[in-house]
Amino acid sequence: MIKFRFFTVPLLLLMLCVPALSQADDAPDVTQQQPAQEEEAPPQANPAVELPKMQKILDKIKGQVSGETSENQLNQLNEMALELSGNAETLGQALVPQRQQLDAQLAVLGPAPKADSGVKETPEVTRKRRSLENQKGKLDDQIKQAEGIKNGALVLSSQIVNLRRDQLKNQLALNSGSIFGPRFWAPLVSRQDLDGEKISDFITELKASAALSWEPDWRVGTIGWLVAAMLVMTLGRRYSEEFLAWVSINKLPEGRLRRSFLAAAIALTTLAAVVLTFNFSALAFTRRDEVSGDVQDFVTRLVQLSVYCGLIAGLGRAFLSTRRPSWRLPAISNEVALALKPFPPITAALVFIFQTAEAFNYTVGTSLSTTIFANGLTALLIGSTGLAISMRTNRVRRRMARLGNPPEARPTVVGLVQLALTLTAVAILISLTIGYVTLARFLGYEVVWCGILFGSFYFLSHVITDGCESLFSTSSAAGRRLQSSLNIDERYLQQAATLLSALGKALLMGIVALALMTGTFASSTPVELIQKVIEFWGGKGLESLNIVPAHMVNALICLVAGIWILRSVRRWLDNDFLPKTTMDIGMRVSLVTLFSNIGYVLIILLTLSIMGLQWNKLAWIVSALSVGIGFGLQEIVKNFISGLILLTERPVKVGDLVSISGIEGDIRRINVRATEIQLGDKSTVIVPNSQLISQNVRNATMGNAQGVVTIQLTFPLDIDPVRVRELLLEVYNENERILETPEPSVSFKDLTPSGIVLSVTGNVASQRQISGAKSDLLFDILTRLRKEGIVLSAPQTMIIERRALAAATQEQDAPQS
Repeated sequence: MIKFRFFTVPLLLLMLCVPALSQADDAPDVTQQQPAQEEEAPPQANPAVELPKMQKILDKIKGQVSGETSENQLNQLNEMALELSGNAETLGQALVPQRQQLDAQLAVLGPAPKADSGVKETPEVTRKRRSLENQKGKLDDQIKQAEGIKNGALVLSSQIVNLRRDQLKNQLALNSGSIFGPRFWAPLVSRQDLDGEKISDFITELKASAALSWEPDWRVGTIGWLVAAMLVMTLGRRYSEEFLAWVSINKLPEGRLRRSFLAAAIALTTLAAVVLTFNFSALAFTRRDEVSGDVQDFVTRLVQLSVYCGLIAGLGRAFLSTRRPSWRLPAISNEVALALKPFPPITAALVFIFQTAEAFNYTVGTSLSTTIFANGLTALLIGSTGLAISMRTNRVRRRMARLGNPPEARPTVVGLVQLALTLTAVAILISLTIGYVTLARFLGYEVVWCGILFGSFYFLSHVITDGCESLFSTSSAAGRRLQSSLNIDERYLQQAATLLSALGKALLMGIVALALMTGTFASSTPVELIQKVIEFWGGKGLESLNIVPAHMVNALICLVAGIWILRSVRRWLDNDFLPKTTMDIGMRVSLVTLFSNIGYVLIILLTLSIMGLQWNKLAWIVSALSVGIGFGLQEIVKNFISGLILLTERPVKVGDLVSISGIEGDIRRINVRATEIQLGDKSTVIVPNSQLISQNVRNATMGNAQGVVTIQLTFPLDIDPVRVRELLLEVYNENERILETPEPSVSFKDLTPSGIVLSVTGNVASQRQISGAKSDLLFDILTRLRKEGIVLSAPQTMIIERRALAAATQEQDAPQS
């Protein structure tokens, strides 16, 4: 029977099948009995006998776990504990119907009569009730014992898993010898006899499987699957890629979507071709039922590995796009792309070869020295490849610069990625030199895993963004259809495109973050990665104050990633989404500031939670700080609350012209503690938020208030007031800034000995135009007055003669002297 082995069968399904299979082996052949007899047949397992045996097995597993350090043995003990838990659960569930039957029989007999009731029952009924109650008590004890064995086995399994994880972490710190030492290369020179025997036996099994597939009855099918694999890898990949390129050119609307779709199509076709090729090859040699289980597991691991190798090759081809340079999505020169062209298939081949070697060692169960040798070669070639990529890129750029062709301007992110690749490759080689082989292997696979994740995120994010823009653009048929059917403005379509693309990117970033935290492809299959992501979301979380280095690292990653995501969302709101709305700039700035403040609070709380801090254990800290908050932090808390009130009630907002305590200027920013007010000379005054709440504030631009330009002039008493009034009104009406409604007016303010005081008033559109309009009006008024021969009243000066007073003072002082 032909089976597609894309992934392994979950272990849980196997555990559920083991008890049934074991009972089927021990049970007699009942296929010839009647169905009614099968239903009435008593259970094969005797709980009184099986439960003590299970308890002994559990105790034995505990004893072996306490003194076992081998990875393979711990894995086998874990499987035995899970199987024991399943058997205990099955046995306990089988006892439940018997207990229910006893309850039903006791209910028929009824409760025992009381001594003073005068009711007597026969001795047979009493004896029957006592017997049923004794059986019920035994069943209850057996069910409790089965439940205890089940829970004990599950706890033991979790302890084994934790022990294996601790051993894996400890292996990262072990020094297994430098790659330049003889200890590392010893497996090549003198292979251990036990390893040689295991390897020979497994190679014999592989040859036997190949021989089974080449038997006369199966030879045609084997050739057919191999030919299909070759056709898929060559013609299938090529023509499917050409077809998708034709679709992107002829079927998709013009724009950036064509390039991003083609890049994603190249990656997907390469991935599909590689995976199908490996599956067809596996079916060619392992489709027979006679193939051993070890060979089946080994080939299944290779099929799973093909997914990652296909991603490496496909993302590399899509990223470089050497066949269609004009369609290349990233900004890479053609010279650099051609120089890097061999590296994606080389990296995929190296990962496949050495992951195959590791799968071979895992299946065979080779010694520690052989495993370390394979891991060291893996890390050495991955680190050398990463360093070669960086060096070759720099060499091509320098050669282009010498030839007078300056390379393309690289974004900062690209430079950081290249720097990180170089530093990691150097760290891998240094780790191998000083003897930390396992750490070097871990870093090597982390580099490849990060490259797969970030490359997938790069192309998928471009596809999502370009797809949303194309879908909601009025230049495309879909966008025009949406606009006509919904009868909405184009601006709302742009907002929807921006919002959906942001949501898609956020989802991708979440998936990438979870994939980075859950593991690497070297230790996880695709199914295991999905299960780890589900377990991550479905975990109970931190329930106690438990600060460990791993939690600190996760908290730091969460803090950095959260701040980066928050700033990215803030830039998106400030630059992309909110400008497309009808909000004024003040409302937009207030909304972005409020979002940032809430986001930082949530990030800090999440970081503390990941560190292991439990809030009920922080009550004493809050109590101790309450005194300090009441005295030393009072002003800070008051300003913080006042800032939140300013952002929500918005009595003043960014861009308003305000006046407070003799300070007048434009509000430029409302921070958490204080507000920045820019004066007319471009200097900035920092005003605490509490002052804007507690003091009188003049908001000159609130409600689009108009400005009033008032000029007072003093004229001599002998002027013609009517003529002067007409002249002033003409000047105001001719000025383009003065509004027609309400009309300018001239009022008689005062009559003084120095002259007549007239006040002329007119309105302008805003408060910011007052100073400019007043200056222009004064120029025009003085020019017109001089032309008409009208002068302003000169200020009068009073001079008091003090000579007589000085002489009298001298006469009084003379007799005294």
